[in-house]
Amino acid sequence: MIHEVDEGIRRLLDAGGVPGSRGDLAFEAPTTEWTARRNAPAVNVFLYDIREDLTRRSSGETEVHDEDGELRGWRGPARWFELSYLVTAWTNRPQDEHRLLSEALACLVRAERLAPQWLTGSLAELGLAVGMQVAGPAPEGRAAPDVWSALGGELKPAITLKITAPLAGEWTPTGPLVTEGVLLRTEDQSQPTPSGARRLRYDGPSTAAGEGFSVSRDRPQPSVRRRRGEPIR
Repeated sequence: MIHEVDEGIRRLLDAGGVPGSRGDLAFEAPTTEWTARRNAPAVNVFLYDIREDLTRRSSGETEVHDEDGELRGWRGPARWFELSYLVTAWTNRPQDEHRLLSEALACLVRAERLAPQWLTGSLAELGLAVGMQVAGPAPEGRAAPDVWSALGGELKPAITLKITAPLAGEWTPTGPLVTEGVLLRTEDQSQPTPSGARRLRYDGPSTAAGEGFSVSRDRPQPSVRRRRGEPIR
């Protein structure tokens, strides 16, 4: 799910022309080593925190059907997680960085969720809304200065981006259709190996037609009982 959220953000920024044909979009940690390797303007989207939204926990399973209405299996409840990113701009001049960061901000604030055309994989399959919060209140956990200190770099202006996305629940497929009858084995306890096996089957399992064990047969009519006092015929 995390890589699918990354792809959704990439598609969103690319649709808004950020960072453009002359820049790079990176999801790596902006360490000093990454900065030294950079040779073009870049927008960096760094995932630094993942937390579950416990208020959205649920239980139970949902039936999943195919286009023909046939049951495919059961899907457990999704669990929701908040992914926190820092979006930064990297150029050789502060003015250019601020301009690029402004373009990224203008692109991100246009939507409150990742649109369906930007979702892939399990996020697209679940069909659930993937929410976005741009430049909101400081999230719980590590603050931005702590992040930059851990990365070994200097504090840099950044846009906080929080994505709330579902992690698909456990998938339980339906079993295969029954096409054979029951196999009965008889064993002689005095013999080291089974003495034989007999298969009970029926031709045409969907209609129970043929000579199988599940064929419905006409039941004999009960004999007429003589009432008390009536003569014997």
